Amino acid sequence: MSVFPLRNTVPNIESNRSSKPRLSAGRALAWGFLILWILTTLIPIYWIARMAFSTQRLLLAEPTSLLPVGFTLDAFKRVLGLLPVQTVLDQGGSPKVMHFGQYLLTTLVVTILITVGSTIFNSMAAYAFGRLRFPGRNKIFYAYLIVQIIPSVLGLIPNFILIQNLGWIGTIQGIVAPSILGGAFGVFFLRQFFLGINRELEEAAMLDGATLVGIFWRVILPMSLPAITTLFVLTFMGSWNELQWAYFAGGAGRVEETTTVTVAMLAFRAQTQRGLPDYTGLMAGTLISITPMLVIFFIFGRKIVDSIQFQGYR
Repeated sequence: MSVFPLRNTVPNIESNRSSKPRLSAGRALAWGFLILWILTTLIPIYWIARMAFSTQRLLLAEPTSLLPVGFTLDAFKRVLGLLPVQTVLDQGGSPKVMHFGQYLLTTLVVTILITVGSTIFNSMAAYAFGRLRFPGRNKIFYAYLIVQIIPSVLGLIPNFILIQNLGWIGTIQGIVAPSILGGAFGVFFLRQFFLGINRELEEAAMLDGATLVGIFWRVILPMSLPAITTLFVLTFMGSWNELQWAYFAGGAGRVEETTTVTVAMLAFRAQTQRGLPDYTGLMAGTLISITPMLVIFFIFGRKIVDSIQFQGYR
């Protein structure tokens, strides 16, 4: 029976200990930066919630409190139109009546139309640029990408004049029309994914008698579902938070049926009581409006990050 010397096992123990990661200066700096970034992101959301659950008068009396002052749900009731006007005035709020349910419904309709429409058109354009061969394909694609570097405000006036000439100001179609045909980012994003799909699958489908439309719907789209889902969520979030175009094309908040949540919150902020905005009502409305985005991001956040990382290294 052989016995291994103890000295032969010592180096292994030491090597295992030495393999543990050490907290270097660079790693500590990276962790510090990450924690600072997280706090910078979360503190505004916490401050919104703190003000939304406070009473307006008490909040103004104790502005430095870290907790809700006079905890109450009246701000949410006030935004949803469930609180009497006199009670709102007594608490220092604004008398403006908000039809928040209507604004949420309008925002949802506009967002779904833009998201579905732009995803369909983006995927078709990306398929043409990524999988089809035609003269000048790359040059047209690069010219198309130039739109990405042009400030969006430069297209505001031409789009507004076009929508006005069509008589669509203050209508749903006027809000969704410029965005429903897609954008450069969506085409670029999906094209990068389509380039990685094996062409032998398309060739096999052609041998079976499939047309280009059939290949696109039955082969390419099912294989690209993760990328399309990611683009769908990103477009949904961007459309939900859109303010500038929704304000001008929707009638600047004067048309109740085409007023989105962001435009309504802008008009609500302009209403003041005794020279001060209704902070609690404003924050309650903000918290309600961002809740759908938080839910969507918590559900699809990991998928979005993984898909963007996958696209970025192509």
